[in-house]
Amino acid sequence: MRLGALEAGGTKMVCAIGDETGKIFEQISFPTKTPEDTVPAMIEYFQKADVEALGIGCFGPIDPDKKSKTYGYITSTPKLAWADYDMAGAFERALGIPVGFDTDVNGSVLGEVTFGQAKGKSCVIYITIGTGVGAGIYIEGRLLHGMLHPEAGHVMVNRREDDKYEGKCPYHKACLEGMAAGPALEARWGEKAVNLKDRKEVWDLEAYYIAQALTGYILTLSPEMIILGGGVMHQEQLFPLIRNYVKEMLNGYIKTEELKDMEHYIVPASLNDDQGIMGALELGRRALVG
Repeated sequence: MRLGALEAGGTKMVCAIGDETGKIFEQISFPTKTPEDTVPAMIEYFQKADVEALGIGCFGPIDPDKKSKTYGYITSTPKLAWADYDMAGAFERALGIPVGFDTDVNGSVLGEVTFGQAKGKSCVIYITIGTGVGAGIYIEGRLLHGMLHPEAGHVMVNRREDDKYEGKCPYHKACLEGMAAGPALEARWGEKAVNLKDRKEVWDLEAYYIAQALTGYILTLSPEMIILGGGVMHQEQLFPLIRNYVKEMLNGYIKTEELKDMEHYIVPASLNDDQGIMGALELGRRALVG
């Protein structure tokens, strides 16, 4: 199969050509401007590539419900130029091929369970922590949607007593994104995360908030693996801190083989930051085979 893949992000749109094995033949990116500026260039790219199907993993919120009148739309995004935009439909009409469509983080978890370290597992959570926080959930062989799709980056967390920061999220203030995403780190500490690498107190507090959310996900969804990606998680010193806090917060309540081996349970992404684009290839394959 010759498949197109689009990882649609808030700052750039990554387009690729690949196949059903996850192999990427070529890749290019376009800056995310307005639909009128950005979409025609991507359509032209895929037209020239002669792909059989296209998979799109998209920033949201989106409508992934195939029974809905607005299926394939970007809906209530704060990126106002893209609000209520028929993303999947624009490509389907222009290319005349099947188009698979889901959230960018559902695309990432699909990439990991199809081609990466989570292959063979039935319940996996992928969380990206960067400019925002999002979560993709694969459960019992399917991507989780429900009434919309997971927005698990906005679960509420309890503010630690020594933290006076009110939270960055314009909707919830002290949710996980509001307390732990990149903009929250910069607002709390006065510098970008990359410049805070050697400040232990920064990452201890960050791990505390991430671990709170993971503990809730573990108790609610019982995942077999939790994968953490995104720019903030390039700070690898976070992983042992998060694992220790999760163990402390669970307090021995759950006893499983996975939790005995935290280093292989709460893990970094495994596909060299291509999990999203590889998941989009799989979305395209699924759209093609039905």
